[in-house]
Amino acid sequence: MSPRALITGITGQDGSYLADQRSLVDVLRACEPDEVYNLAAMSFVAASWNQPTLTAEFTGLGVTRMLEALREASPEARFYQASSSEMFGRSARRPRTRETPFYPRSPYGVAKAYGHFITVNYRESYGLYACSGILFSHESPRRGLEFVTRKVTHGAAAVKLGLEDILLLGNLEARRDWGYAPEYVEAMWLMMQEDEPTDLVIGTGRDHSVRDLVEIAFGHLDLDPEDHVRTDPALERPAEVERLVADYAKAERELGWRPRTSFEELIRLMVDADLELLGQAPVAPTAVTYPLGPPVAQRREPVSGVLPHERSAADA
Repeated sequence: MSPRALITGITGQDGSYLADQRSLVDVLRACEPDEVYNLAAMSFVAASWNQPTLTAEFTGLGVTRMLEALREASPEARFYQASSSEMFGRSARRPRTRETPFYPRSPYGVAKAYGHFITVNYRESYGLYACSGILFSHESPRRGLEFVTRKVTHGAAAVKLGLEDILLLGNLEARRDWGYAPEYVEAMWLMMQEDEPTDLVIGTGRDHSVRDLVEIAFGHLDLDPEDHVRTDPALERPAEVERLVADYAKAERELGWRPRTSFEELIRLMVDADLELLGQAPVAPTAVTYPLGPPVAQRREPVSGVLPHERSAADA
């Protein structure tokens, strides 16, 4: 019989999901999963200042509810917690490794840090197979329009088609380590196939500014961003994280995983997808032509998904 996976939050790019503790126990007993991927979160960082209590409830305490349900109903199942680079925040050490101290700069980052440490605590206290992937920003055409990458690629496509003229953005100098979401999801799965649970940083090791993002997206469509992009201080975060960049060396050593899609390829494929969404064929073939899947010598077949009742919210 093939292994079974329970994935919380299937409706987002990575997902968001909320359920109380009793219903989680019922779901776990009904599904009898071998693996549980907890991708649940109120995950749009900017919104976490407007809803800090709700963010703490979903993104922090929700992890505890899931772990308690797992301990009661499926203690043999393997558990993956979606941790975040936002936990590092203003930490001075660069690039970030698992040993880098956390210094979150948003209610979202604080809640994610709680979720990360409670996962470690349950692993060490109850012997659960519980691991955390500390994923840096990972994007795709499935990203929500509220996230800056998608906001820019969709905005550039809309300008090209004459549907919009101006795109308003916040801080253009903030720098992030952006990768391609399908590759990061594969890293999650690989972590769950290891003999022992561990926590790993997943990223590209390269950072780019929002300004770089804008220039690549608009340049792909032969547009000058100076003609169409404006900044609005109201869109800036109360406490900005100026730069986040990953050190994924441990993931490469232990999983054989490494990123393969460049930032430029990622943004261009997202622009092409948004052009198609808005009604025009992409301006160029997508640059990503290789089959998805990290260069690992031996791979087991992915588990089949068994999805619980879910409800839509922001992407993780």
